[in-house]
Amino acid sequence: MNTSHGPGLSLKAIVLLTLPPLLWSGNAVVGRMVAPLISPMTLNVLRWALALLILLPLAPWVLRRGSPLWAQWRRFAVLGCLSIASYNALLYLALTTSSPMNVTLVGASTPVWMLLIGRLFFGTAVRLRQLCGAALSIGGVLLVLCRGDWALLVHMHWVMGDLYMLLASFSWACYSWMLAHPTPESAPIRADWAAFLLGQVVFGLAGAVACASLEWTWTDARLVWGWPLGLALIFIGVGPAVLAYRSWGAGVALVGPARAGVFMNLTPFFAALLSAAFLGEPPQAFHAAAFLLIVAGIALSARR
Repeated sequence: MNTSHGPGLSLKAIVLLTLPPLLWSGNAVVGRMVAPLISPMTLNVLRWALALLILLPLAPWVLRRGSPLWAQWRRFAVLGCLSIASYNALLYLALTTSSPMNVTLVGASTPVWMLLIGRLFFGTAVRLRQLCGAALSIGGVLLVLCRGDWALLVHMHWVMGDLYMLLASFSWACYSWMLAHPTPESAPIRADWAAFLLGQVVFGLAGAVACASLEWTWTDARLVWGWPLGLALIFIGVGPAVLAYRSWGAGVALVGPARAGVFMNLTPFFAALLSAAFLGEPPQAFHAAAFLLIVAGIALSARR
């Protein structure tokens, strides 16, 4: 796995790492739209159940007896717990209790977690250029979130959903670093992207089902079937789940988790554009300025 800091980002890496933020921003918008129809943990289960049905025909061999997956089940269980059972569930939970502005802002802490975890647990040096790049990108994120009015940041009200999103960001950073440090025994599975994702989904979905069971036992859970929910499930099950995870894993393999993490800051920018498209709010000048800051941060972090 290539986790070095090369001289720049290839076009392939840029495409691979830009597609997941685009799809995940759509996931956040759709998740908020269907929040009145379905409880967050239940939404997470149905999303990954659909992804499981998509992946099974692509790599059924990984679940058979004698597959290297079972010798590596603990590692895949952790990967599934960090991404599928934790990050996604916490994201949907945050969207029900916190404002989109706060949730996206806290989610922008992911690159910081990437650098911190790499420094503390993997001995990765944090370069000044990386810190400056992260600062530029986060500056662009803040510009989008405050809609060009910095005074709005001072009056932000933090609620429980912000803590959920902070935990989700930390979970995703840990997940990305595990992707960047595979074990030799997992090489046969990693060679097949569908098998690699399916191995995570099997264990992660088990954890998600457990969380949904607690949700229906202890809370006022809801599930209102209809075509809006059906279309939403198809989108989040195919795009943000299968396609985005495939692209993210390939992108992290090319450039490493620290450099890939900066691309997460594109999520709020795409979310602003999607919100404008679905809510009828036209883009404004600060959107363009924020985009330039985010791209400048990515470019600076990518350089040697």
